[in-house]
Amino acid sequence: MTTREKLIVKTPDDYGGNYQSHCLEMYKLYVQMADNISTRRQSANSFFLTINTAIIGFVGYLGTTAGNWNLAVSISGVALCYTWYRLIRSYKDLNSGKFKVIHEMEKELPLSPYDAEWEALGRGKDPKLYLPFTNIEIYVPFVFGLLHTLPIFHSIPWKLILSFLTSIVVST
Repeated sequence: MTTREKLIVKTPDDYGGNYQSHCLEMYKLYVQMADNISTRRQSANSFFLTINTAIIGFVGYLGTTAGNWNLAVSISGVALCYTWYRLIRSYKDLNSGKFKVIHEMEKELPLSPYDAEWEALGRGKDPKLYLPFTNIEIYVPFVFGLLHTLPIFHSIPWKLILSFLTSIVVST
């Protein structure tokens, strides 16, 4: 079943005289809900940015003398970045779905500003016209994740590992 078939459950004749006004009110409400999702997404990004910045600052404060704490905090930072990445993907998918529904709703209205805007922006396929925010924001958790992995690699006893590998090679 298509999005349109799921959206339109009654024809104007079946619904009655208030069909157009009710469609307009539902459209307004749905557009507001889409805007609220974007606001929640921005709040989530701000939260994760703040937490990651604090973790990196804390790891820097601990320095190399903190041992296991440094390692544990860095691993938690990597896990947090993965959660952030998944949340960005989830918001992207949710917004994509909402705008598909908005475009279908606009077919019942005299104007379709969101669909016209999307068309003017090349439907997101031409980065010269429009580069979707998600295409940029998706890299931020990876950058922080990389910063969190540096202390992890610093915590690994490389001299011990190299000494062990060398002893294996020499003994063979």
